[in-house]
Amino acid sequence: MRVIAGQAKGTKLTSIKGSQVRPTLDHVREALFNILGHDLSGEYFLDWFGGSGAVGIEALSRGAEKVVWVENNRQSQNLIYANLKKCRFESNDKSESSVFEWELLKIDALQALPILEKKSLKFDVVYIDPPFADNLYEKCLIGLSKSQLLKKESLIVVEHHNKNILREIYGRLLRSDQRQSGDTSLSFYGLKNL
Repeated sequence: MRVIAGQAKGTKLTSIKGSQVRPTLDHVREALFNILGHDLSGEYFLDWFGGSGAVGIEALSRGAEKVVWVENNRQSQNLIYANLKKCRFESNDKSESSVFEWELLKIDALQALPILEKKSLKFDVVYIDPPFADNLYEKCLIGLSKSQLLKKESLIVVEHHNKNILREIYGRLLRSDQRQSGDTSLSFYGLKNL
């Protein structure tokens, strides 16, 4: 598992063998970022189920202005910190001249929505990759649809097993595209034109 492009290109990321963390495969990440584009300058990126941190780190490497991970598993939190350090993105101290702005919320995914709203954050890209077995897709998409975290042009990307069929509409969210890579599907949602 490596960073594909940008400032940390080629950096080998750490994952935990035999753990519950299922990192997004390199070819799936590559397909995602081919769609999102090479340059994410100025964008706010939410990696809602942080896992190894690989998707958010890829966004940072490609110039995202701010990346927020939500992860409640301590082993995964340590993994995200370790991978940020490997990529030299670990400086989150405002007194230093770091250009990497990131935050790790150590809470349950669904508890994160009101906390992020209180911070008045609005995201350009929201990446949702919950554990396949937990089937949190509907709760996440409906919760996000009701939240104030999205811009008019925000893109919501859901990684899921291709046998797990997602609906076309969740509240204000409308699926605009779906791509498949092996057993994995990426479903793309945006706000419906009201």
